[in-house]
Amino acid sequence: MTTDELRKALPNFTDPELLEQILSKGKLMDLKAGTVMMEPGQFVKMVPIVLDGSIKISRMDDDGRELFLYFLDAGETCALSLTCCSSSKPSEIKAVVEEDATIIGIPITAIDQFSDKFKQWKDFIANTYQSRFQEMLVALDAVAFKRMDERLMRYIVTKMKQHKTNELHTTHQEIANELTTSREVVSRLLKQLEKKKWIELGRNVIYIRDDFEELINK
Repeated sequence: MTTDELRKALPNFTDPELLEQILSKGKLMDLKAGTVMMEPGQFVKMVPIVLDGSIKISRMDDDGRELFLYFLDAGETCALSLTCCSSSKPSEIKAVVEEDATIIGIPITAIDQFSDKFKQWKDFIANTYQSRFQEMLVALDAVAFKRMDERLMRYIVTKMKQHKTNELHTTHQEIANELTTSREVVSRLLKQLEKKKWIELGRNVIYIRDDFEELINK
């Protein structure tokens, strides 16, 4: 990859020296959907910047249930990985490739060096913390204040936007794991939506109406 190609993938970075440093010290990786990049308890050795594709970040409880936090899309990095780096603590999150992704991994030894030398990098990190904090507040509000049917409908909208499709290929159990509820609850709520003709259920696939988001906001 050249610095020009990297600049197109990371439009927030225009400093030629910073782009060269990212390329020289970072590690380019192509990852398939489903690849587990990080598990709770592992130590973070690098911070990923997504160049293409997406990565799902979630938190695990003591029983192994997942709580979805946010997606990393092109041009973004993980605030919680940065936090673990700075405090030298093991990871508290699970990172799984949602869509085939190309990332560049920045070693933790370079993180502080970049912050000391490049204002664009420092701004990038500050903006990352701010945006992820807001997203985690949304996730916390959903768990604390929203009914499960509301959370499920918002989950469907999030997945539609993430994959840019009206077909959600997943199982009821996978949805239940991400919403920290039971498969039976998810199946019942999905059938209610199907009765309204807002969705259509298939085998491990949900077909969603184009105006689904408008319907749930009425």
